[in-house]
Amino acid sequence: MDNSTGFKSGFVTIIGRPNVGKSTLMNQIIGQKIAITSNKPQTTRNRIQTVYTDMDRGQIVFLDTPGIHKAKNKLGRYMVSAAEHTLKDVDVILWLVEPSAFAGAGERHIAEILGRVKLPVILVINKIDTLARKDELLRFIDTYRQIYEFDEIIPASALKGENVPKIVDLIYKYLPYGPMFYDEDTVTDQPQRQIVAEIVREKALHALDEEVPHGIAVSVDRMKQRKDRNITDIEATIICERDSHKGIIIGKGGAMLKKIGSNARFEIEKLLEGQINLRLWVKVKKNWRDSDAMLKNFGYKEQD
Repeated sequence: MDNSTGFKSGFVTIIGRPNVGKSTLMNQIIGQKIAITSNKPQTTRNRIQTVYTDMDRGQIVFLDTPGIHKAKNKLGRYMVSAAEHTLKDVDVILWLVEPSAFAGAGERHIAEILGRVKLPVILVINKIDTLARKDELLRFIDTYRQIYEFDEIIPASALKGENVPKIVDLIYKYLPYGPMFYDEDTVTDQPQRQIVAEIVREKALHALDEEVPHGIAVSVDRMKQRKDRNITDIEATIICERDSHKGIIIGKGGAMLKKIGSNARFEIEKLLEGQINLRLWVKVKKNWRDSDAMLKNFGYKEQD
């Protein structure tokens, strides 16, 4: 499409340190659950491609990335490289930060990376709903202005939806004119099996609290709809690193695994718009986060 149509399209990445609300913001913009959310850092492990289409203005393709952080193992290094690699493929960068009068080494590291890519950068100061005094915002804005020359700075609350429509307006301001990349009803390029695995992992993260932080993955071993009824049979395995973790995930008399299963079932049924029969198992795979073969098996592929 040429400029006369006024239709814009392009790719936007949401970056930031772990746990600043990137997935929450993307889910809020898209209007449905795509990326899993949790109060634990490093929840998002893969680039998640979601699509927001406004037939009057244009199409935004979001790449939600793992948080940029100091890597401790192969999974960590994969996550950081996925985040940095994304910056080369986009038209606009949304950088999410928390309200703070201190920009630490992590923020300066991100500013340094952004300085090398020369793209429009919109700073979103998220979680403003947590501020006791709104007049503190000016101090926070000034803090970030000192480390990078942003094209736009906007305070927001991804959780409450505050200023989210304005973020979308700003994205359109900087997007190039262009054609639609996806049909207007496309919301994500994630395979259903992967979204189902992520939902199970999210419910496990919520239920397990701090006991088994990042050492779990989920593989969907079987997912098949019954021919005669709107019921999908799903078998999935939660993989952990230690025998002690396995016991915690199963819980006394299987109570914890049952809780994870019923919480996941509710959300998967909404996703698939039908009944599901979910069966969960737990297996120990020691040090899977440092095994290339296992990382690949769970869908964490190295970037080109």
